[in-house]
Amino acid sequence: MSSVIITNREDEDVDFEQDELTDNTDADETDNTEVDRKTRTKKVKGRGFKESSRLDSRYDGRSGKFDSVADEKSHGPNQKSVEGWIIFVTGIHEEAQEDDVYDLFAEYGEVKQLHLNLDRRTGYVKGYALIEYEKYSEAEDAVKNLDGTELLERKISVAFTFKTGKGKK
Repeated sequence: MSSVIITNREDEDVDFEQDELTDNTDADETDNTEVDRKTRTKKVKGRGFKESSRLDSRYDGRSGKFDSVADEKSHGPNQKSVEGWIIFVTGIHEEAQEDDVYDLFAEYGEVKQLHLNLDRRTGYVKGYALIEYEKYSEAEDAVKNLDGTELLERKISVAFTFKTGKGKK
């Protein structure tokens, strides 16, 4: 419920009808605008009401220029994660063990981390794994040599997890 406070500077008695008090044509209750009675201009509250010709002051100077991804963290279309190079392996047999996957990928370099997710209901492997290498060369060798090979009689697909915008077709 909204209340109306009326002040009169000249101390005159002002008669208002009920329709005039409830019918507010200047600002709707759901509208975020107010009318300044002296200058008859609208004051706007909230977001999204700024003029399109006025630039946002937050982006003046260097604050609007953002750094791009450093070149040392990417090799072509492949992108390094925060800690290392992560590859994504799909098509893993549901009865594969962590040791099976680790032994296969350890041949191409030191595996920093291995995530082999299990289904909560069945306890079997979900069919994919995330493998992290410290060096790009190790991860690249694993992707090139193991993509399309078989693990426990199932063909696996191996690719880099993170990609940059470069190299998209």
